[in-house]
Amino acid sequence: MDLIGLIPSFGSALYTVAAFVVALSVIVAIHEYGHYIVGRWSGIKADVFSIGFGPVLFARTDRHGTRWQIAALPFGGYVKFAGDADATSVSQSDTVGADGTAPRHTMHGAPLWARAATVAAGPVFNFILSIAIFSAVLMFRGVATDPLVVDEVQPLPSVAQGVVPGDRLLEIAGRETPELDGLDAFIDELPMQPVLDYTVARDGSDVTVAGAYPEPPLVGGVTPQSAAFEAGIERGDVITRIDGQEVFAFSQLRDIVGNSDGRPLDVTVWRPDPDGQGGETLEMTLTPKRMDLPLSEGGFETRWLIGITGGLYFSPRTETPGPFQALAYGADQTVFIVRASLSGLYNMAVGAISSCNLRGPIGIAQTSGAAASQGGLSFIWFIAVLSTAVGLLNLFPIPVLDGGHLVFHAYEAVRGKPPGDWALNVLMAIGLALLGTMMVFALFNDIFCP
Repeated sequence: MDLIGLIPSFGSALYTVAAFVVALSVIVAIHEYGHYIVGRWSGIKADVFSIGFGPVLFARTDRHGTRWQIAALPFGGYVKFAGDADATSVSQSDTVGADGTAPRHTMHGAPLWARAATVAAGPVFNFILSIAIFSAVLMFRGVATDPLVVDEVQPLPSVAQGVVPGDRLLEIAGRETPELDGLDAFIDELPMQPVLDYTVARDGSDVTVAGAYPEPPLVGGVTPQSAAFEAGIERGDVITRIDGQEVFAFSQLRDIVGNSDGRPLDVTVWRPDPDGQGGETLEMTLTPKRMDLPLSEGGFETRWLIGITGGLYFSPRTETPGPFQALAYGADQTVFIVRASLSGLYNMAVGAISSCNLRGPIGIAQTSGAAASQGGLSFIWFIAVLSTAVGLLNLFPIPVLDGGHLVFHAYEAVRGKPPGDWALNVLMAIGLALLGTMMVFALFNDIFCP
C-alpha cells in the first residue's frame, strides 16, 4: 500500500472533520445557551452545560452553581437542569418533596410557561444566530446602489476592456441603463455579441468604449460538492469553451449544461494570474449533476448543473446598509431556508423530487470542509444555513426533540397535567426510533447517492 500517496486524502479528511466539528460546536453552543439563559431568567437552575459527550476534558463551576464543561466527543452537547435524571429533561430525579411537588428552581417544578420558554429558546437562538450572520455578511459585502458606478473590473481573457473603475454606466449597446432592480431583464434584451459599446460618464464627459458582454461565463461562486468544485474550478475563472462550443455569455453556458442530460462535458477554463497580468488556460471534464432547486414562489425546479454562479464582469459600487435593512435581509434569508426545507421534505415524501436531497452527517461534514476551503466568509455563511436547519429540525413534534417537549407542554396546558410516566416512556421510545430511522436513511443517502 502506498502510504505516502494517502497523506493528501488523509489530510483532507482531517480538514473536513475539523470544519464539521467547528461548525457543529458553534451551532450546538448557541442552541444550548438559549436553553440555559432563558431557563436561568425563568428561575430554573442549570447543573451542567456541556459541549460534547463522554469524558470531561475541561470544567469549571460558575457563581450560579452551573458546571461548564468540554467533553471528549464534540458531536453535540446538552444542558442538564436541576431535578433532571438525565440530559433529556423528561424524567426527574429524587428531588420531589413529601407533598409530591418538585422545587421551583428545577425543570419539573417550574411553571409551565417557564418550561415551555426554556425548551423553545434553543431553536429560537439558532434562528437568531442565522439572522445575525446573514445580516453581518450583507453589511460586510455592502449593497449596490443607483446610479450604477463601476467599482472593479474583472479580468477576461480576450476582450480589451474600455470600462474602468469610477465610470458611471449610461448606455450599453445604445440602450439607456436602468436602475439596478431592472438590470437583469435589461441584460437579457441586449444583443448577443461578445463585444458591446458602453457609454460612460468619465471625468466630466461622456465617452463610448468597448466592453465585454455584461454577464460573461465568469465564475462568481462555486457550490460545495458540485461538479465544478470537484474539478477544481475557482472563483474568478472564466469558461471560454464547453462541449466544443465557444461561449462569451453565462446564458450560453447555462443552456449547454441544462441540455446536456448529464453527459460529461469538455471544458476550457481561463484562470487569471494573481497579479492580474495574463493568465493560464486549463482543460478539464465536468459531469453535470441533476439538482432540485427551490423556487422563490415555492416548489422545486429540476435542472442539470455544474455548480457555479455567474455575475457581472464589473462590480457595482456598494455602500453599507443600515441595521434595519440588514436585519430584514437576514430574516428573509432564514425564512427562505425554512420554507425551502419544509417544501423539500414534503416533495420528497410525495415523490416529486429525489430523496437523495436528504443528507446525513457524512454529507454535512463534506459540505463543511468544502465551504471552509473556499474561505472564511463561505464557511460562516454555511454555519448560518446549518443553524437554521438545526433549529427547524428541533421544532419537529418528535419526542426527544424540543418540538416533542413543546407538544407535551401543550398537552399539559390543555389537560392540566403532564402525560403519565408510562405514556412518556412509550412516546420517547417511538421518537428515538423515528429519529434513528431518519438518521440511518440519511446516512444511506450519504453513501449511495451520487
